[in-house]
Amino acid sequence: MTRTSVGPGDDTPVASWLSPTAYWLPTHLVDSAWLTHGSFAAWIIDVLRPRDVVELGTHNGFSCFAFAEAAQRLGHSLTINALDSWEGDDQAGFYGDAVYESVRDIAARDYSSSVVLHRGYFTNTRADFSPASVDLLHIDGRHGYDDAREDYEQWRDTVRDGGVILFHDIAERSEGFGVWRLWNEVAEPGRSFAFEHGHGLGVLAVGDVAREPLRVLFEADEAVANRIRADFERLGGVIADLARIPHFEAEVRSLHEVVDMLQAERARLTQEIVARDALVESVRNSSSWTLTAPLRAMGRLLRRRR
Repeated sequence: MTRTSVGPGDDTPVASWLSPTAYWLPTHLVDSAWLTHGSFAAWIIDVLRPRDVVELGTHNGFSCFAFAEAAQRLGHSLTINALDSWEGDDQAGFYGDAVYESVRDIAARDYSSSVVLHRGYFTNTRADFSPASVDLLHIDGRHGYDDAREDYEQWRDTVRDGGVILFHDIAERSEGFGVWRLWNEVAEPGRSFAFEHGHGLGVLAVGDVAREPLRVLFEADEAVANRIRADFERLGGVIADLARIPHFEAEVRSLHEVVDMLQAERARLTQEIVARDALVESVRNSSSWTLTAPLRAMGRLLRRRR
């Protein structure tokens, strides 16, 4: 176990969550509300070493790819069953086939041996999974209370003893979100851990907790739990910042286009001013302008006398 000093002369083993995998940066930084949990995704795959993973709700694929990449880098063989309709909903928004096609292409190219996509509704696929056949269940479908509870009740018996269930959005209390209510009902002291950043992520043990790093997580007192949360939020923030870089680059390109447009407009206006000045100078040098000079002078004199 990694050891760290938390004070002068203190060599208490409290930093097992800061394993090397927690510092890994995922390759596929797609848009996702899960970005700041990317470090934990690698950590949980390293600690749990699951053989079978089920993900209820995949969308753009970030969490799925983060799990798959961590296993790949660890040389660990697993199967990730990613379930989604890839239609969207009234909470996440509706979208076309482009999202599914992107996820399908990445999965086929980079994770063909580990990721299996199941397009459809969760209930349509439930019969394909036997009780106690899954090591890691990730619940991230519709986020209303009734929907989340239905997913949990239908799928919880698929998780074998020693496995883990993840609940995303446990800290999101916007209208229509109710995963926090479900989490309050199922979380047990000594068997659960709650991250508050990134809309919240709940970690729930099923059966005996066999892995020591998980016991450290679940049995952490308030001070240690806060350090764990702060560390993973910080590491996840790095991933989120990296994911924003393409957006910043797009904004810079857009600003360059605006600058180019403004410079072109400036050049056009400059040409118009030069042409106008040339016309004025031409008029002033013309014979008619010279002949009418006394009349213009008389007009100015009359205006002063009024």
